[in-house]
Amino acid sequence: MKTWFFLMMTSIATLFASNHLNAEEQPKTPAQGYNIHVTAPHRHEDGSVHGPYHHYCKPIKPEILQCMIFLSDDPNAELIEIEYFVDQKLARSSVTLEQWNKHFHDHKVEIASGRVQVHDVPPEKAKEIADAAAKTDGIIFHLWPVGAKLPNGEVTFPTAVSHKPVDKLEVSE
Repeated sequence: MKTWFFLMMTSIATLFASNHLNAEEQPKTPAQGYNIHVTAPHRHEDGSVHGPYHHYCKPIKPEILQCMIFLSDDPNAELIEIEYFVDQKLARSSVTLEQWNKHFHDHKVEIASGRVQVHDVPPEKAKEIADAAAKTDGIIFHLWPVGAKLPNGEVTFPTAVSHKPVDKLEVSE
């Protein structure tokens, strides 16, 4: 299942990359391939809800999708968060229940809430992306304090608006 997720996300990212190449081939960089565009609000540690935030994602390992998150889709928007979509089997076997409840959230529950939107793809591709993401847990690192003029070194861990702590870590079906 991890391989399927990685291959599907890689093929979607490749599809976008092939549609966005300049006339001249540019050297490859780690910043290329963030072509999966998703928006969703986040609940911050103080309980406030902000967003929707623009996630630009790409697969980096068979079980991990990495997202750069911005306040808007403006070309000069600040990078304010990083999120990892981690295969549930890996996430839930690698962290304690306390860590998961504090820092992670279940993407299946978040997607079912109706607050997540997949952009820039046909509806059938958006459903494929959502179905793959529903098999992952997310962890968000907020790097730029809300309302601040610049980052100050504080990192917080917002979660999905729909996040609820659990009593036991079980992989969703």
